Amino acid sequence: MNRRVVITGMGIWSCLGTSLSEVKDSLYQGKSGIGIDPDRITYGYQSPLTGIVPEPQLKGVLGRRQRIGMSQEAEYAFMASREAMEQAGIDDGYRQQHEVGIIFGNDSSAKPVIETAQIMDQKHDSAMIGSALVFQSMNSTVNMNLSTIFHLRGINFTISSACASGSHAIGIAYLLIKQGLQDCVLCGGAQEVNYYSMASFDALNAFSKRTSEPARASRPFDRDRDGLVPSGGAAALVLESYESAIARGAAIIAEVTGYGFSSNGGGIQQPSESGSVIAMARALDDAGLKPDDIDYINAHATSTPQGDMLEAQAINHIFAGSHALISSTKSMTGHECWMAGASEAVYSVLMMQHNFVAPNINFENPDEYSAPLNLATRTIDTQVDTILSNSFGFGGTNSALVIKKYKQ
Repeated sequence: MNRRVVITGMGIWSCLGTSLSEVKDSLYQGKSGIGIDPDRITYGYQSPLTGIVPEPQLKGVLGRRQRIGMSQEAEYAFMASREAMEQAGIDDGYRQQHEVGIIFGNDSSAKPVIETAQIMDQKHDSAMIGSALVFQSMNSTVNMNLSTIFHLRGINFTISSACASGSHAIGIAYLLIKQGLQDCVLCGGAQEVNYYSMASFDALNAFSKRTSEPARASRPFDRDRDGLVPSGGAAALVLESYESAIARGAAIIAEVTGYGFSSNGGGIQQPSESGSVIAMARALDDAGLKPDDIDYINAHATSTPQGDMLEAQAINHIFAGSHALISSTKSMTGHECWMAGASEAVYSVLMMQHNFVAPNINFENPDEYSAPLNLATRTIDTQVDTILSNSFGFGGTNSALVIKKYKQ
């Protein structure tokens, strides 16, 4: 089997907006979604900067029994998935009669774990915990909730691979469909943004402290970057075989044609130029493309000194002299962590649909590594037919996706 894999639906819930149209406008305008969370100051963070993600209002949308087992990231994922299902034209009647799978990237569920510990510390009685927190606290919280709500009966598991989780979820869904093991899979990534979720990262001194200018704090590839800004939300895509999409008369948005991966095998926090190169090269090879076939690269670049430097070297290693425009949408969103690989696929497809490349905002001064990059520092109206999206994470996990404009 070597089936074509297409995208028929997308959904997004992020600091750039809570619908595809709103997010598309933010991307085009180069609008930042980053702000200050006062609760982080009270809690003791060194940096209170974060993506400002609206809380979904699910009362009246879902019943109480459905809501109580949902973590924050599961709520975000529900909203994104509902939009993706609606765009794909997949309703509950279809899901009851056809096997639809689900693979989501999620690598933590901090808030319910901490709340459980607090109850035990205060009450010393596990009976006081109740039944809901167990379903909120597991890393599979997104999958278990969404598979139940949407009556999904296909493949069902969670990918926990740090900041490449969402990208790997798309990649594995693509492989399953390509190989004929599934016809349709809901996939994506989700990340909580409550102040419990990022305290351990804050302890690493990884976050920007440019608190006087929140919108200018995330500065991928810029010489004066001082760290990343955490963010979150959820992104969802409906992937299915070309045959399945055609059979049910679905509108095809784009086509996934390549997935590359690698592991660095080095230090747990250490990014790698060679690991990044392998993942990108493998994705290009899987898609049967050459570097100059790529029109746009959505870089992983998180606004950290070492990570940006090594990715810039890796991109230059493969794409030096090619025409691909490059930007990191994290300049606007901050680092959306477990959802980033999925949200950046959605952002890139929105650019493809509307023929523009979103800017790498806050890029003012190149360093020696970013200077050779063909960075889009303003919005560029241009035809985008083929994109490469990079995602790299702690533990040396790397993922790269190639997505093309759909052509019959």
